[in-house]
Amino acid sequence: MKVLFWVPYPHEGASNRYRVDQYLPALRAKNISYSVRSFWSVPAFRILYTRGNNMKKTLYFIAGTLRRIIDLATIFRYDAVFVHREAYPVGPAIFETLAHLMGKPIVFDFDDAVFLPSSSRQNIFIEKFKFTHKIKDIIAISDRVIAGNNYLASFARAYNANVSIIPTLIDTDTFVRAAAKERDTVVIGWIGSETTTEFLKPLEQVFRILVARFPGLSIRIIGGDPHFDALKKVEIIGWDLSTEVGELSKFDIGIMPMPDDPWTKGKCAFKAIVYMGMGIPCVCSAVGTNNEVIVDGVNGYLARTDDEWIDKLTALIRDRSLRERIGTAGRRTIEERYSLKAYSDRFVGILVDAGNRGGVSAKNRV
Repeated sequence: MKVLFWVPYPHEGASNRYRVDQYLPALRAKNISYSVRSFWSVPAFRILYTRGNNMKKTLYFIAGTLRRIIDLATIFRYDAVFVHREAYPVGPAIFETLAHLMGKPIVFDFDDAVFLPSSSRQNIFIEKFKFTHKIKDIIAISDRVIAGNNYLASFARAYNANVSIIPTLIDTDTFVRAAAKERDTVVIGWIGSETTTEFLKPLEQVFRILVARFPGLSIRIIGGDPHFDALKKVEIIGWDLSTEVGELSKFDIGIMPMPDDPWTKGKCAFKAIVYMGMGIPCVCSAVGTNNEVIVDGVNGYLARTDDEWIDKLTALIRDRSLRERIGTAGRRTIEERYSLKAYSDRFVGILVDAGNRGGVSAKNRV
């Protein structure tokens, strides 16, 4: 069996790194060959979410389009096509539809509410040409659908009955926290990207209160800059794949603030899963899948108001033994329910099933 993976980003992109790339060793173990074809190249991805560089972005877009055309010309080599999020960033589901018409079974995977309109401040022009309604078309022609959580699965089941839920997972052998060094400071940390940094802004006043209350407290932001005005003790760290685990190991507490809206309901609680998997106690907004992963006060904390954020962070800052207890419980949760080991066989099985069936019967479509 040979599978063509259509993904938006290179390995540096977190989405397909965790939804596709980390399963590839399991495919090799089952003698399944594959080709992973990203639309955006590595150089393109490095500037994609920066302002400007419009000429370069246009050239990279043309290069990505040519790659997809080449993929169609060679698609006869594959037994199945796996589409993560979308094959093409703009317009209708052209490439997915052509693959379907060529008789290739399609497995569609999504981990965000990509069926909702969204915007990128850095790429507002290209966002105008996004056809978010195409997601239901891709789902309808797919032989199997993989959703990252119950909210996304509920949407998908309106168009296809063959929907499986696989959370966004981590390899618990890789995400291991380095031994903590003795220090007087406590570090509250956040990891993400420029596209989600805005979720931190509502916590600025919370941080001000905590920094005033605890002189030894510091805040580390990896992968973005919320530009907190006049707030000291905030350290901005550039994200790098090679240093990610080491930088996370410096966190004493992890945070995941989010607004409560239809887009964030589609989020897969991945920051929480990363923090918990590394044994880092976390405080997260009580939104969407966070409520399924975290049992408040047992393996993490959920917060709804500024007062709850302050109270729960204060408790963790003051009590190292509490941090250790919550962190240990969080690690246990991820090992049991959200680890790569727990889902690898299911992922491979879905691909094999799609390839073997060579298409879904009409009775399985809704």
